[in-house]
Amino acid sequence: MHLPLLFPSFPAATPPVPVKMADKPVPVVEKRLMDVKLGELPRWVAGRNLTPTGLVAGVFGAYDRYYNKYINVKKGGIGGVAMFLFGYVAISYLWSYEHLKHDRWRKYH
Repeated sequence: MHLPLLFPSFPAATPPVPVKMADKPVPVVEKRLMDVKLGELPRWVAGRNLTPTGLVAGVFGAYDRYYNKYINVKKGGIGGVAMFLFGYVAISYLWSYEHLKHDRWRKYH
């Protein structure tokens, strides 16, 4: 019976590789909107894809991020659905505001 077969030798533990903070700066075009500073905003907008295909891709990407953050979670609550409904109510009110404004000032006598 061979002893090395029963107790194989493992390599010595290697020390962790040091992580360098901010090796190189991220280009403004690749930053998220929340990470862009006010002075960098025109360059960030100029780097966006403003074609119809790019806008549709942006809307679908935003929907996917919203869905994965608020709806598709293990322990979800009513928050994500409530935000969606509140947004729908607010947009519906804005779309019909002119009609509602005229109804408000109409006299019924």
